[in-house]
Amino acid sequence: MLSRPKPGESEVDLLHFQSQFLAAGAAPAVQLVKKGSRSGGDANPDRPPLQDHRDVVTLDNLPDLPPALVPAPPKRARPSPGHPLPEHEDPEERLNRHDKHITAVLTKIIERDTSSVAVNLPVPCGVAFPPVFHRSQGRQRKPATSGKRSIFAQEIAARRASEAKVPPVGEVASTLDPPEGAAACEALTPREQGSQLPWNSYSFQGPHLVTGKGLKSQEAEQEAQTIHEENVARLQAMAPEEILQEQQRLLAQLDPSLVAFLRSHSRTCEQAEEKATGEQRPGGHSAEVTGEEPIMPTSASEPRQEDELEPGAPALALPVTPQKEWLHMDTVELEKLHWTQDPPPLRRQQPQEAQAGEFGDRLVGSVLRLLLDAGFLFLLRFSLDDRVDGVIAAAVRALRALLVAPGDEELLDSTFSWYHGALVFPLMPSQEDKEDKDEDEGPPAEKAKRKSPEEGNRPPSDLARHDVIKGLLATNLLPRLRYLLEVTCPGPSVVLDILAVLIRLSRHSLESATRVLECPRLIETVIQEFLPTSWSPMGVRPTLSLHRVPCAPAMKLLRVLASAGRNIAARLLSGFDLRSRLCRFVAEAPQDLALPPEEAETLSTEAFRLWAVAASYGQGGDLYRELYPVLTRALQDVPKELSSPSPQPLALQRTASLLTVLTQLTLAAGSTTPEPRSDSAEASLSATPSSVTWTQVSGLQPLVEPCLRQTLKLLPRPEMWSALGPVPTACLLFLDAYYQAWSQQPGVCPGDWLQDTERLSEELLLPLLSQPALGRLWGSLGCCSPLCNPQSCAPAPEALSSLVSLGCAGGHPPLSLAGSASPFPFLTALLSLFNTLGWIHKGLCGQLAAVLAAPGLQNYFLQCVAPVAAPHLTPFSAWALRHEYHLQYLALALAQRAATLQPVSATSAALYHSMALVLLSRLLPGSEHLAHELLLSCVFRLEFLPERASGGPEAADFSDRLSLGSGGDLGCGRGTLLAQACQDLPSIRSCYLTHCSLARASLLASQALHRGELQRVPALLLPVAKEPLLPTDWPFLPLIQLYHRASDSPSGLLPADTVGTAMRALQWLLVLESWRPQALRAVPPAARLARLMCVFLVDSELFRETPIQRLVAALLARLCQPEVLPNLNLDCPLPGLTSFPDLYANFLEHFEAVSFGDHLFGALVLLPLQRRFSVTLRLALFGEHVGALRALGLPLTQLPVSLENYTAPPEDNLALLQLYFRALVTGALQSRWCPVLYAVAVAHVNSFIFCQDPKSLDEVKAARRSMLQKTWLLADEGLRQHLLHYKLPNSALPEGFELYPQLPPLRQQYLQKLISGVLRNGVSET
Repeated sequence: MLSRPKPGESEVDLLHFQSQFLAAGAAPAVQLVKKGSRSGGDANPDRPPLQDHRDVVTLDNLPDLPPALVPAPPKRARPSPGHPLPEHEDPEERLNRHDKHITAVLTKIIERDTSSVAVNLPVPCGVAFPPVFHRSQGRQRKPATSGKRSIFAQEIAARRASEAKVPPVGEVASTLDPPEGAAACEALTPREQGSQLPWNSYSFQGPHLVTGKGLKSQEAEQEAQTIHEENVARLQAMAPEEILQEQQRLLAQLDPSLVAFLRSHSRTCEQAEEKATGEQRPGGHSAEVTGEEPIMPTSASEPRQEDELEPGAPALALPVTPQKEWLHMDTVELEKLHWTQDPPPLRRQQPQEAQAGEFGDRLVGSVLRLLLDAGFLFLLRFSLDDRVDGVIAAAVRALRALLVAPGDEELLDSTFSWYHGALVFPLMPSQEDKEDKDEDEGPPAEKAKRKSPEEGNRPPSDLARHDVIKGLLATNLLPRLRYLLEVTCPGPSVVLDILAVLIRLSRHSLESATRVLECPRLIETVIQEFLPTSWSPMGVRPTLSLHRVPCAPAMKLLRVLASAGRNIAARLLSGFDLRSRLCRFVAEAPQDLALPPEEAETLSTEAFRLWAVAASYGQGGDLYRELYPVLTRALQDVPKELSSPSPQPLALQRTASLLTVLTQLTLAAGSTTPEPRSDSAEASLSATPSSVTWTQVSGLQPLVEPCLRQTLKLLPRPEMWSALGPVPTACLLFLDAYYQAWSQQPGVCPGDWLQDTERLSEELLLPLLSQPALGRLWGSLGCCSPLCNPQSCAPAPEALSSLVSLGCAGGHPPLSLAGSASPFPFLTALLSLFNTLGWIHKGLCGQLAAVLAAPGLQNYFLQCVAPVAAPHLTPFSAWALRHEYHLQYLALALAQRAATLQPVSATSAALYHSMALVLLSRLLPGSEHLAHELLLSCVFRLEFLPERASGGPEAADFSDRLSLGSGGDLGCGRGTLLAQACQDLPSIRSCYLTHCSLARASLLASQALHRGELQRVPALLLPVAKEPLLPTDWPFLPLIQLYHRASDSPSGLLPADTVGTAMRALQWLLVLESWRPQALRAVPPAARLARLMCVFLVDSELFRETPIQRLVAALLARLCQPEVLPNLNLDCPLPGLTSFPDLYANFLEHFEAVSFGDHLFGALVLLPLQRRFSVTLRLALFGEHVGALRALGLPLTQLPVSLENYTAPPEDNLALLQLYFRALVTGALQSRWCPVLYAVAVAHVNSFIFCQDPKSLDEVKAARRSMLQKTWLLADEGLRQHLLHYKLPNSALPEGFELYPQLPPLRQQYLQKLISGVLRNGVSET
């Protein structure tokens, strides 16, 4: 016998004792007995005991996939096993049957013939009392099958069963009498059956209404048949019209609601029978069921058999066939499935759509927003703290489904090797909600002081309402994920889900990526557990654990982190020993990694991409020397892989990533060491020289060029060309970087690379331009362009402002910018190579610029400059438009290089200039270098203004002379101004470079990226794309900045170059208005007028300058053209202006103070006073600034618009009419110092006093009579004559209007009637 454990014995000793005990086979001293359940003992009494010789702890096998998050089935009341509830019995009828009240008994007294009813007497017995039942007798019987029942219930059930074996005497007679329910149900149907039978059909099968119940059993059936025959004979003797009349009479006697109910019930039954008959016809004949079959009631004590259909009964015509595997369908209750017959029939695809969850378009509102508002996000977060592995797995899977869009990651991975494809926008909200805007109201200084503390103290729920990722990070999500990976060691699916969530968190922003990097032991755990340098070989079969096994998502996580900033990349390379990991996974071919083939290819691709990101900062160059043989061997194998009939997509992505690494290393070898700047925080970091030299990369070009030749052979075959993916693009980008770096080497002879560029052009590039397949690519630009097809950038239906996603869940069609047949990546790389070759070899520029003459490119440019609104800025549209703008800029840069060497056609030059203007107003953050280069080169280039040399100024003068009402006498002609502006283009360019300056830090970062200065690249994460870099009204920026300086300057002193700045801006605006009006189409005419008014608000002397006067007059004339004037709307909100009435009030105040009767100033004051504009503007002048009327001396002949715009329709504002009349009567408004408004006021007052509208209000009628009386009594005969005899406006006359020689008869009668009344009132008063 074994002794008890003693102190000092270890667990090894205990395990040894246990093995000895099990080997001896002795009986244990204690036997464990599992206590049975309360409902019925052991669930499985026949289960054999465990025979294993080991002490095994058995747990239920948890699936690798998380369980479905469905609610538990609701608990249902279970009836007593001995008394099942009848299913086909009406509850109301059952209550009535058990009702023992006296009223219920008296209302059901029916006379019956009981002479033939048998009377069953009790069975006689020889004892006075029944025998006593002992429990010992029950044990000998079989246990009850219907659950736990009492002994008394079991005995009663046994006696009933024994009595049921002997049928009573009257059983046969009782079957002839159907129950009351059957008679009541049949009594409702003859009226409907009679209406449904055809008139020529008399094949009645038997009585349905009369059953003979209550008669003697011998006479019941015969009497019922006699009555039935009499009814049939009477119906046959009646005509159809008589039958209809009787039917209508019977229906009129019944309750209408009852008739409607019976008809609907009958119609439903007919439809069910027709469906059942139609379904049974192709399969076989259904059994006939006659109406004579009695309906037997179901006893409460009988077992439930109503769910089992009899073989002869027709099946219910249900749209779906119920299955017992469904929830709550273990017992199919067919009567509860009748409701499925009412909905319309389902389409075949609908069940599949419902299972796939594709009914999102039929839901009202956003499901995601509803879930987030309900707290679903924090439910997932709290579920991660659970102890059950299944709950944690389900929570991680749901969190990944919520945060991660698989289509987004596939898109960003597939475009990594595009032109600047590694640069992405952060996936964070670009604007705050309205609540934040309300909270942040106030001065900028106060916002800066109070926003940062509130950001840290706000609860996670508030943060998640505006930014889901910030809300999650505030709940300590990262430490919990680290704990799950490091301690719990979950299954493969959970690990992949966690890594996907970490990748999404890292894409949010630089702040989120830094928090992921600095989370304690998180990155160490990822690298040690999922990027080991040694592991056990894995087969094709799924593994049970990913720990200590290389994982491609782990490498991708490091790549995304490194893309957030150069400091993060440096910390990863130096602090986590990533160099050894990169060498491990790059040096060995994917087929030799002892991993599944697909996983090995993806892991190798991600290793190359991580290296490429590090090389984009000039880091990781020391690995190139160690891995040079591996890289050259891989390049030598690329042509063989490309020539295979069906190249693998993963292998092509790996090849493109390899070429991207070599491109960045080549740029690093060609970049010169920048001079350190004392004002830069990264001066020491950027001053470190590159570890890659030109001699180390100079031998790569002969290896890459054959790859490009091999890919170009497949260009005429579209299906094969699409399958190549980004490989041709990566080859072109490498050659671009190679020649750019070669030309920057100080010790290399220029003749070498000049000869090599000529060889490449003659052998490869120029023959490529003549291929029809390349023209096909140019022609497909419009089909794949987001600008030309804004619907392709529409936001996803479930897009949320607090959770940014590219919305790529459904994929992209082939003919789209991100599609497989998109021409944008290849053509962008081709134009980049052409620009580099044209820059280093100007002799090739003209030959390579022939690509710009492609009809497809010309048509594409025409579509881009057409008056079509740009797509709404969404995360995906920002990503797509950025790549499209790269192609447009490179094409314009090549055109600009060619224009300096050879003449360009007028049509092409004007198209390029229009394209440059449109592109400048659309560029997004991150493209500051492109905007700066456009301002330097294309926008203000004289070669792109062909109108200068083709008679444009002369045509402008001729047009002004032909136009009516032009204010040409204010200065020289518009043609002279345009010619002078063309001569001053360099000064105009300097002005706009000063006032359209971008943020210096952003401009330097963008320049470093586009120029290949890798030592100065701060990050591959672009700024948030809130809006374009420049506003749509950027040509007005110098004027707006002058106005703001004047408003903010307390002393009123302005810079010395104020006149020059205003003149250059007005010159450029005149050029755009005259020759490029589409460039200002985005700025409404009212906004242009408001910005012109800012010139007069700068100070009191600027508008007096002669050049300013001439330019403003010319621009005002352009605004007053007949085709532009109808679009001048001052009543709608204007961009950049809070309130036009406030601006106009300020304008009137300034005019009254400093104008001194300036006619141009007065013209701008008069323009908003037209009748169709708001009455507020006219009230401001006549009510608050009446003194300004004396300075409005603009002659009628110099009015820029027609006088009828001020006089028609008649004024209906009584307050303004009274102000008009008061100004005229008091002499504040006279014709000699304000001719325009004098004519306007006279016209409106005359129309008002002679108006005889009967619908006018009493107040208006009284004011009209009073005004006419005062006019008649005026002492000023001239004013009295004008107000009474006004006829029509006429600008040619000195007064501005025509007069009646004498009043018309109607007006004369009206005036005489009013005068006579005034005289009588005056006599009576005296």
